[in-house]
Amino acid sequence: MSGSDHPGMTGLYVIKVQTTGMRWACLLIITAALLGVVVTPVSASLTISASPQLAHIGDVVTINGTVLGITTIAVYLFVTGPDLDTRGVTLENLNIPAGRGLFTTAPVRLSDGSWTYTWDTSVILGEMTPGKYTVYVVSSPVDRLRNVNEEIATVDVEFLASEKPVAETPLEPAIPVIAVGVVAVLGLLVTRQREKRR
Repeated sequence: MSGSDHPGMTGLYVIKVQTTGMRWACLLIITAALLGVVVTPVSASLTISASPQLAHIGDVVTINGTVLGITTIAVYLFVTGPDLDTRGVTLENLNIPAGRGLFTTAPVRLSDGSWTYTWDTSVILGEMTPGKYTVYVVSSPVDRLRNVNEEIATVDVEFLASEKPVAETPLEPAIPVIAVGVVAVLGLLVTRQREKRR
């Protein structure tokens, strides 16, 4: 273009840059390629083992394994077994279904991807009955029934009846409840007596 095409611009040349769809297409392709690299899911490779695999209720079972293919600070554990929720439950409390953020976790050593969890079945909440229990490890907090795309590893542990006799409660279960009620009533009576004296 010459200056004569635009009045008042003598001797100057104006270059008109046209923005084409090609520039935006290239930008879109580059962005998609970058997102594809970032968003592409990496599958984790998980292993799990238990020692011993035949134990008595009340024993300590060491559960360990590895997680490879991803960098994570923890793995998530849950268990299924006789009379337990089919989704799985936490290892510390057999009454709490796994999922929605409620899991047993084991820290992962970043140097080699190994992890260990000590499961002391003498201090868990809930009732264990003799039978086969399956311990699951997953790399993200999703329960057994929702875990469709994730890698999962399992190990079976057979629990026999406890070798230790069950400690008997020295009092009927209702006695402590009655005692609390009596103390509450006495406290109320003492409070009223003090108010009358004022």
